[in-house]
Amino acid sequence: MPARSKARRRALDILFEAEQRGTDPIVTLADRLIEPGPRQSPPPPYSSEIVEGVVKHRDEIDEILSTYSHGWTLERMPAVDRSALRIGVWEMLYGNDVPSEVVIDEAVTMVKELSTDDSPNFVNGLLGRIVQVLPTLRA
Repeated sequence: MPARSKARRRALDILFEAEQRGTDPIVTLADRLIEPGPRQSPPPPYSSEIVEGVVKHRDEIDEILSTYSHGWTLERMPAVDRSALRIGVWEMLYGNDVPSEVVIDEAVTMVKELSTDDSPNFVNGLLGRIVQVLPTLRA
């Protein structure tokens, strides 16, 4: 697995863990940097960049997801999907060196491995809609 893919996966793990425990993702990130977990190394710098970026822009990211998620509230989405989507939107808006196609592919791959059977199509469709309006979101 490429380094950036691993970093995204670790960021997703941290965001998901924080949400499940009801803790601040920045605190969870700090904990994982100190004590990564069994048979794991500390999260790579790109994981930290993602988690910190998602936290910093979470209100804006969640507004975008809510706006373009037809018929689904954020609360109704599986937690893994929600975390993957937040990472995807953050990368598209703030990770300027990552092509949107790569962002979508990475998000779909993560939910394919970790979430429901319907999640890959849902995540692909939602991020695809956001890509279509991306120029207006960056303006």
